[in-house]
Amino acid sequence: MKPFCELRERLLRAGVAPRHVRRYLAELADHLADLTAEEERAGRSRSDADSAGLVRLGSMDDLARAMTEQRRFQSMCVRAPWAVFGFAPLAVLAGAWFVALAILWSGWKHFLPGADTPFVPIDGFAIVYFGVGRLVFFGAPVLVGWGISLVAARQRYRPVWPLAGLVLVALIGGTAQVHAIRAAVAGGVGHVSLDFAPGSFAQSFSVRLLHAAVILAFTVVPYLVWRLREKRLFPA
Repeated sequence: MKPFCELRERLLRAGVAPRHVRRYLAELADHLADLTAEEERAGRSRSDADSAGLVRLGSMDDLARAMTEQRRFQSMCVRAPWAVFGFAPLAVLAGAWFVALAILWSGWKHFLPGADTPFVPIDGFAIVYFGVGRLVFFGAPVLVGWGISLVAARQRYRPVWPLAGLVLVALIGGTAQVHAIRAAVAGGVGHVSLDFAPGSFAQSFSVRLLHAAVILAFTVVPYLVWRLREKRLFPA
């Protein structure tokens, strides 16, 4: 689809959903092949037939307008950027953390039934089991941030909403803290919870803020690299 590289970028930047862009360009490529074949049967050379086929297909402005003027082809990034870059990432993050807390609670119940807290030295398979939970908990904000960057890159979306989503995920991911306590009564059930309280301003808050900065660095750098690459390949 080399003849349509410019058209593809124009459609994506105009907010057309990538799936509609792929289908549209595939249809144009098939139509162009038919037009080129007609020109070759009329006696033109291959290069002349290609040029004539492109002329018959229409100008880039006309081809782009056929998609951009129809709202039904717009992506969710255009229709509801607050949902794509705000609500959806937080929903995915909440789901991942639910899994991580479930692993912590079930591991506490199975491997440490008599302990007042699961945050104690462990050995054997328990290290792997709890390690999976820790990996999910600490890795989720980074993976969600990469997801935001991927969506923004595929859609060629302007940076305001993606960066806002990355900052929001980093702040929530950096300030989240897990608590695990057991009821005071004998044999009480253990409770696992999550909060975002800053704690001691001098110590806990500064540590969490540093954690948020690390998450933001891991997620925003790939996005900025993509933005710089895009500007070199397709300058405005």
